[in-house]
Amino acid sequence: MQSKPGSESAMEALRLNGVSVYFGKLSALNEVLLSIERGERRGLIGPNGAGKTTLFNVVCGYLKPSTGDVYLFGKKTTGMSPHKYVKAGIARTFQKSNIFLKLTVLENLLLALDQKALRLGSFTMRGPSTLGRAEALLSQFGLQDKTHWPASALSYGEQRVLEIALALALEPKILLLDEPTAGLSGAEVSIIGDIIRSLSSDITVVIIEHDMDVIFDLSDKISVLHYGKVIAEGTGDQIRSNPKVREIYLGRSKE
Repeated sequence: MQSKPGSESAMEALRLNGVSVYFGKLSALNEVLLSIERGERRGLIGPNGAGKTTLFNVVCGYLKPSTGDVYLFGKKTTGMSPHKYVKAGIARTFQKSNIFLKLTVLENLLLALDQKALRLGSFTMRGPSTLGRAEALLSQFGLQDKTHWPASALSYGEQRVLEIALALALEPKILLLDEPTAGLSGAEVSIIGDIIRSLSSDITVVIIEHDMDVIFDLSDKISVLHYGKVIAEGTGDQIRSNPKVREIYLGRSKE
């Protein structure tokens, strides 16, 4: 059941209330109603052009909805600039890697940590604690032996791991992952899956994925977008057995 704006549950991390986005006559999102609880792992699936990345761009402030509102932890945030969303605790990865390829792995992380300090209004001078935090993240994500490598020398899978590490350096409350396993080998997909599973339950994670095995494995609940509208929502088993999803998205005819 959808609660009314202003009566959001204390457990709610993110709400989109009737959000639509129009590009001219094209409707990219159509009155989207979405409620995600704190600490939840939410999968977001749908055919290409369904509006998944547009939804992420609205949540991050890159796009202002044509109608409707966004709420973070019960607070209306519609129309805030992207840097204010970062300050509010949103971090994301992108379909294409967003790292600085000419900088070293360590330098990429230090820049992310500097951004976090600026977000908190506490940046004065980079000190030993910042370097220690960067080194801890590199160790956590298995990149400690490549600290001084240029990011361009990493494999594509390692670059995706680094991108997630950069997002986590901001210590987000909500992490948006846009196709984190796209283009990866089976072994690399397994590594990314292990990283996502290891994240603190304090972090709410929303994942866009086309790999159904990944999305069903990692998600507590799944929302299905089609032509910019949420057409189904539920657990993995509920989504698998939903006739509309089977016909429209999973490519199976009705039985």
